[in-house]
Amino acid sequence: MTASPTMAARPATWTVQTLKAVAVLHVVALLFQAVTAGMLLSSPGGRALHAASGMALAVIGLLHLVAAILVRWPGGGSARFIGPAAGLFVFTIVAAALGAMHVKTVHLPLGVLLFGGGVAQLIRVMARPGRA
Repeated sequence: MTASPTMAARPATWTVQTLKAVAVLHVVALLFQAVTAGMLLSSPGGRALHAASGMALAVIGLLHLVAAILVRWPGGGSARFIGPAAGLFVFTIVAAALGAMHVKTVHLPLGVLLFGGGVAQLIRVMARPGRA
């Protein structure tokens, strides 16, 4: 006997739970990045901490993208989380490059947009399946 059509459309539970956990971690890392930006301005060791947390943010962004892909393949869920996760990852890399080049006029607003995008993605991920 085959699975019913409603069961086939539901993504695997572990992939959705993983995506939710990584999305929360991603937003926390984005918030920590803002905190270390403030430390960059006020303490001598702030630059190293901001750079290190930026590297961690890039890794978490990549994990977020992988988790979004896993919801679709092999999870069988929607692909709607892949685009925003990919965008967050790409813009994180762009922001890191701009920060390394000391282009603060673009780096800072991009960081704010990243945080807003991360929160928007978190809201979509945490929404009940029928609502998002």
